[in-house]
Parts: sequence; C-alpha cells; structure tokens
Amino acid sequence: MRFFFSAGEPSGDIHAAGLINKIREHIPDAEFIGFGGTQMQKAGCQLLFEMTTLAFMGIMQVIANYFLFRNILNNAKKYFQKHHIDAVILVDYPGFNWHVARAAKEQGIPVFYFMPPQLWSWASWRVHKMKKWVDWILCPLPFEECWFKQQGCRTVYIGHPFFEEIRNKISDPTFLESFYAQYGNAPILTLLPGSRIKEVMMNLDEMLLTVEYIRSLIPKVRPVFSPVNIQHAECIQKRLNELEISIPIFVGHTQELIRAADCCLAVSGSVSLELLACNKPTVIYYRVGKLPFLIQRFFRRTRYITLVNLLGIDRQPSVKNVKRAKIDHTLNKFLSPIFYDDSTWLIPSEPSLEDRNRMFFPEFLTATDRSKEAAAYFIHWLSNPVHLAIQKRSLAFLLRNVDQIESPLNQAAQTILDKIK
Repeated sequence: MRFFFSAGEPSGDIHAAGLINKIREHIPDAEFIGFGGTQMQKAGCQLLFEMTTLAFMGIMQVIANYFLFRNILNNAKKYFQKHHIDAVILVDYPGFNWHVARAAKEQGIPVFYFMPPQLWSWASWRVHKMKKWVDWILCPLPFEECWFKQQGCRTVYIGHPFFEEIRNKISDPTFLESFYAQYGNAPILTLLPGSRIKEVMMNLDEMLLTVEYIRSLIPKVRPVFSPVNIQHAECIQKRLNELEISIPIFVGHTQELIRAADCCLAVSGSVSLELLACNKPTVIYYRVGKLPFLIQRFFRRTRYITLVNLLGIDRQPSVKNVKRAKIDHTLNKFLSPIFYDDSTWLIPSEPSLEDRNRMFFPEFLTATDRSKEAAAYFIHWLSNPVHLAIQKRSLAFLLRNVDQIESPLNQAAQTILDKIK
C-alpha cells in the first residue's frame, strides 16, 4: 500500500512521522511519500519537497512564493496521475493542503485530514472545502468533533497525539544533570519564544520586560531561553547583546527545559499541550500588530487562543455523549461556551473577568505591552509555594479529563486502514 502525506509545519511533521510509524506497525511493507520535514524523512517517508522550510506567516510571504507553491502542487498532481495511491493524509497547513485535497479527489483518491485546521476558531466558512474535498476528518479535540459533525462532515475523534508523543519522549539525563548543577538552586523560568522567526521578533522585547518585572521582586529567579533552532537563538542573542542582558540560551533541549522549569512563559502554540502534560504553570503571551489585532476581532470565534484553555472551558466528552452538546437545530449551529455567539460580530478586545478567571493558562493576545500584567502571575506563583501548588493541582485535574485515549496515533492509523478497506 502507498500513502501520500502533506505536512507544512514543524509540529505537523512530528505528528505525521508518528502516524507513519503506526501505520507501518500494521502494514510493514507500506510505502510513504509526500511533503513534510526531517521527522517524516526519518520515519521512512520519501520527500518530494521539504515543506517545513516554507512555514511562512502572513499573506505577503505566501504571495511572494506563489510560483514555488504552484510548482510543488504540480508535482503532487503529476504523482497522483502516474502512481496508485491508497490514501492522501493531510496534516494542518490548510492554505496549501486544500489544493492537495482537491487534486487527490480529482483522481478518486480517498482523503483524510489528520490534525485538521481549526476552522471552528477562525474563518469557519472554509468548512465547505472540507465537506467537498475531504472524506474523513480525524479530530484530536472533543469539541472539535462535535463542531465538524454539526457542519455535516464525517469525523472520528482520535484524541490528541501530542499527549502520546510526550509520554514517549525520553529526556537527556546528561544535559539535565549538568543544568541542575549550574542552575538548580533557584526557581527556573523557561522562555519559549515561538516556532517562527516573526513570532520571536514580535514577542522578544516584552518577554524580556516580563523577566525584568519578575526579577525586581524575585531576584533569584533564573530565566532560560529555549528557541526551536539556531537561527532563532542567534536572533535572541543579538538582541540580548544590544540590551546588555545575560540570559542562557539552549537549542534542542525544549523537552528538558520544560521539565526543569518551575514556570514557563510561552508564545501561543501547540507547545501549550506539552506544558499541560508536564504540569507547568504557564503564561501565554502573543503580541501582534494593531491591524492584525483588529482583524482577528472580526473573524475569531473562540474565547481563547490557547488549546489548554479551550479544553478547560469545554470539558465535554465526544461522540458517546454528543447529546450533551448544546445544539440549536433551528439555527443549525453548534453552541458551546468556548465560542462567542454569532451575533457578536466584533468580539471584545479583552476577555471578560469571568473568562479570564476560567483560564488554566493566563493568556494575553495583545497589540500593546502587557508584560507587567503577565509578570504579576509569575510573582503570585513564585512568591508563595501554596499558590504554585494550587495551580499545578488544577492542571493535573484538567489533564486527567482530556488525556483519556491510550494511543491517538494508533487510533488514527486504524481508522484510516479501516475506511480504505
């Protein structure tokens, strides 16, 4: 059997690699080909193009690379025409993957969306593409399954593979031993500045201001940076040199630095699920420009931008108890406390006090400096061990409620094989 994968983000590359390994457990001689990154390649996938190098932010970067994307897509179309494919498996990255899905459907190839784009959060009208070009959606989130079902899509809830991947991760004991010997006598604040260089640049100065406010009241705290690659590390170090600030930077040890941390400050992203799984009190900070901030107020439908907070506010089982979902059949809408009502055409610029109090990870999506407010949470946690313990206990409670499927990756693999048979 031959499977075609298309993943464009580093996180999608990791999830796709895990799914490839699971499918191979069922079908040892299966072939894998497509678009992705180094993790998929290590799992035995033949890459037609390394897409993770094109994880752009912003429409202008996409437009500037239009002809490159068109050539990559044409390669996929030619491959579909010349080779038998049992299934095309898409991983997030909707802007490009919609075209891959359409090309596959034109050749009669079954299409599965593993880790689908979060249409329920942003620009939900795109769901018509999902219904038209995708046969099955493999949903990692319980409320997500309910939403897609209500839109008329065929879905299966599989659980989130991030939890499984985290359980299987092995930390580097040599690094941790060396790290604790040097920094283990003080509270550790791990700084996670984002997976894209633009995110790093937008958020870096305010992350540093947050650290400054914390240190003004808790001088012994030890911040450490954990960027995703050397390029990001060099960017951070250059800024630290300009400001004459000394903060250690470690590349390739995010897993260890999360586990070593007392608290974390993170730019929004899927890393929030790892922070939940590791029981780390965290503040999510995401600075954007004034225009993008205004635009998202028209198009965003969810009360939070952080998956951990969305899971916390929902707490809703999936298909077994779908009756518990609040569905208005007259209006044909799925209603949940995670969503703003459709009548709210311009969402508030700031979460209500009730919404903020329900956050498991305090979050700031902002176009202005909110570093002092972010620092207040860390000061509250680190100045009193009881406050920190209460926060950790609430995170442990949430994790028990959302991590209930033993192997989401195996669930996904089994679903794909069952459907195509």
